[in-house]
Amino acid sequence: MERTVGEVMHVGVLTCRRETPIQDVARQMSEQDISALVVVDDEGYMVGLVSRTDLVNARLYEQYWKHWRGLTAGHIMITDVVSVTPQDTLQHASRLMMERRIHRVVVVEPGEKGLRPIGVLSVTDVVRDIAKE
Repeated sequence: MERTVGEVMHVGVLTCRRETPIQDVARQMSEQDISALVVVDDEGYMVGLVSRTDLVNARLYEQYWKHWRGLTAGHIMITDVVSVTPQDTLQHASRLMMERRIHRVVVVEPGEKGLRPIGVLSVTDVVRDIAKE
């Protein structure tokens, strides 16, 4: 039987808000040794994602930003976040990561006003799962 995302994913999500300064985003990623934060609204619904790559890209264009110190997660986050549900197959999630050339998908559950992040499935999780077989 095909394994599901729910069997392999990291449960729980580290988040920030749109208004979180990017220095705080970077600090949280560094301290927690993670590569992305899910950006959520006041009710905990996903509105975006900030990755280490987004932070590096922002630094590359620092000279063009008049208010570098005022940049927030909302300024640099992506809003087209690739997500899956715990019931999706691991093969489906892996295919999405390869096709989109991304390192993670956010695991979500539908809510009244959007998608609630409940976990993350990364390429590292997939590799660990392969190693267990």
